[in-house]
Amino acid sequence: MKQLIQLEEAALFALGIYGFSLLPFAWWWFSVLILVPDFSMLGYLAGNRVGAWAYNLFHHRAVAVVVYILGIYTGNALIQLAGVILFAHSSMDRMFGYGLKYERGFKFTHLGEIGKKT
Repeated sequence: MKQLIQLEEAALFALGIYGFSLLPFAWWWFSVLILVPDFSMLGYLAGNRVGAWAYNLFHHRAVAVVVYILGIYTGNALIQLAGVILFAHSSMDRMFGYGLKYERGFKFTHLGEIGKKT
């Protein structure tokens, strides 16, 4: 099952790359921005609850889709870019086994415990 989920997430990551290709930005921007959503981990400096909330906000694909649609609605390519990066990053993280966080701590995710051998 784990490999099937990773394959699905790889396909969604590819969709994010395709979405980026439709935008008027140089490809080097994708490389620069793809890890930016991980700055949300700084929320953990304020505790597990704030950290999980901040991390999940920037790693939830529904948020990414809403941001992207808002960019389309407003005709703003930068907002569309933000949505694509959030979407692609979330898919990439899940492809590597990093899921949305529980308030118990960073290593507790909806995909299982990080670092735990399965």
